[in-house]
Amino acid sequence: MFAYFADHSDQLMSAFWEHLGIVFSVLLISIILAAVICWFLLRSERATNIVVNIFSEVYSIPSLALFALLIPLWGLGNKTAIPVLVLYNQYLLIRNFMTGMQNVDKSILEAGTGMGMSKWQLVTKVQLPLAMPSIVAGIRLAIISTTGIATIAATINAGGLGKILLSGLRTMNTYKIIWGTILCVLIALLADTLLRLLEKKIAVGNKQIN
Repeated sequence: MFAYFADHSDQLMSAFWEHLGIVFSVLLISIILAAVICWFLLRSERATNIVVNIFSEVYSIPSLALFALLIPLWGLGNKTAIPVLVLYNQYLLIRNFMTGMQNVDKSILEAGTGMGMSKWQLVTKVQLPLAMPSIVAGIRLAIISTTGIATIAATINAGGLGKILLSGLRTMNTYKIIWGTILCVLIALLADTLLRLLEKKIAVGNKQIN
């Protein structure tokens, strides 16, 4: 098995870095979009429930079906794959972001308002730090989801490790399937490690503030 990796390391690592690039790009866009949506949802719990329910319905659509629906609009490749992956992530991110923000004790927010804090200050200096465990949990789920669904995007010529896995399935090449799977897991493990380090730093920062 390791001999296969040595012989095909260029191909495997090229697919790995391509997949990592897709995951990073999708995650960055997803977080920015989810943050903007959550900002507007903070004022209404009812609106939050409606939006989360809409995205949960989207999340339940099989990825191949959603890819197929959008190919006539945007064609093959990342032009279709990235928007679909971003769309899937909104359910995971918005649900966790809003759960964390809404679970902040109301008395803390009232105290902040009484001290003259603006809405922006309440969100950035009070709600965000306290909601961070839930936010990081949402990002972790989004990374795992994106890493997995991005492999399916190889069916529409999006590249990445899905290309290795599909090639392995077509040719019944066990080594390709194994190494494609291992490298996908490696992306998830690396991301999880970085997020855990971030969580520890945030926890230390919150203790210092308190």
